[in-house]
Amino acid sequence: MESLQRHDHVARTWRRMQQLGPAHSLHLLLVKTINCLALFKILRGILLLEVDPAFLDCPAGYTPGFLDEKRLRHFVGDPRSGLDDAFLDEALAKGDRCYAILDGETLAAYGWYSRLPTRIDPPDLLLGFDPEYVYMYKGLTDPRYRGRRLHAIGMNRALQCYREEGAKGIVSYVESTNGDSLKSCFRLGYRAFGSIYLLRLFGYDLRLCGPGCRRYRFALHDDEPMEGMSARKA
Repeated sequence: MESLQRHDHVARTWRRMQQLGPAHSLHLLLVKTINCLALFKILRGILLLEVDPAFLDCPAGYTPGFLDEKRLRHFVGDPRSGLDDAFLDEALAKGDRCYAILDGETLAAYGWYSRLPTRIDPPDLLLGFDPEYVYMYKGLTDPRYRGRRLHAIGMNRALQCYREEGAKGIVSYVESTNGDSLKSCFRLGYRAFGSIYLLRLFGYDLRLCGPGCRRYRFALHDDEPMEGMSARKA
């Protein structure tokens, strides 16, 4: 039995490597090996400037738009929402907004948008960026609604709203090991502009930003800027 399970695991791994290609497979192996000894991440910065008209029309029966706090708190009790009170407390306090697509009273898809430095994983770090852009994070589509392009529609409609408010575009990041998400973003019109390298060993951080990141002030900061954000918001 154990022999069969090992064989199935090896077969699945081999098929996955064939799908990813040798270069990405080698990259995954390298990152996983380093993470056995230390925390290591490569954050690929991505940028979306133009609204795609093909992803603006919401399917009939769905309701798109930004959700207020009352509606958001309503979804905390749904385990499929990915929302909890602690997250909402922090996100709403700094003015972040959630653009969602509802199917009746069901939260089908959403994405969060911020104009201020935002917490990432590891949670003691904040991702900073040029305030002329809006940062997208925590995108989620209910598995029951996947394949209906709701994520793309919500993102383009949100971008349209922020462009009307004066933002130049959306910035975000995808970890380098998440090849599927990177491909999906590129299909939606995003382009890569640079990478942030994070190595944490024995409690010390080494953070390196590629040259493309400086143009968008895309960098990692310690948690202390949260105080500055509160003052700036006021």
